[in-house]
Amino acid sequence: MKTVIQVPMEKELLARLDQRAKAEAVSRAALIRTACVRYLREAETAERVASYVAGYLRIPDETTEEESLAWLAAAEAPDEGWPEEDWKETKDGAR
Repeated sequence: MKTVIQVPMEKELLARLDQRAKAEAVSRAALIRTACVRYLREAETAERVASYVAGYLRIPDETTEEESLAWLAAAEAPDEGWPEEDWKETKDGAR
């Protein structure tokens, strides 16, 4: 169930919202709801990132830069089907 609210705003902002709503073929209310959802999603993401960074600063990762880069590359690269043993370094540095 939706609740109807009143939101005071400047005439210029209202005109811009109406123009955007018309351009996107949506109602003003739908445009405002979408903007609110996006704002909340971005704010929640920023909070999670800040929490992650704070945790990392409290307890730093002991992974080497090379290990981090390898994991990042593996996460971004398409799965080639190679067994991990074929590319993972051993503790003595040999491949």
